[in-house]
Amino acid sequence: MPSIVPAGAVWLHGLEGRAARPTRATRAWFYRRMASVEGFFTYEIRVGTVTRAEVFPEARVPAYKMWIDLGPELGEKSSSARITHLYRPDDLIGRQVVCVTNFPPRRVGPFTSEVLVLGVETDRGVVLLAVDEPVPPGSRIS
Repeated sequence: MPSIVPAGAVWLHGLEGRAARPTRATRAWFYRRMASVEGFFTYEIRVGTVTRAEVFPEARVPAYKMWIDLGPELGEKSSSARITHLYRPDDLIGRQVVCVTNFPPRRVGPFTSEVLVLGVETDRGVVLLAVDEPVPPGSRIS
């Protein structure tokens, strides 16, 4: 089965090596799933500084409870994160993390997670997204 690619692209399929163009239906399917710039800017993504982190023993999947300083506008928010494979709680304190701050709060067992900390899934575990240089807590990603 060929991969979905934008209109005008050509791909090889099968073992015969025939080239084929996407059908109108394939192009429509692909572009319905494309994100828009306007949609992206509905997410409020900010940088925060971890002030406290501890093991979350009540979680079904190993996780940490974290408290993140998001500056004077948002204050301190809580988050539950499944990042135990690559990080220890003590290593997280003072670290700047990237968070989505305008999702509704979510109950994770007895804990309320108020922001979503962003990371990348790897074969070793989740690697946290970070900024190259320190920025003020609450800084918006642009």
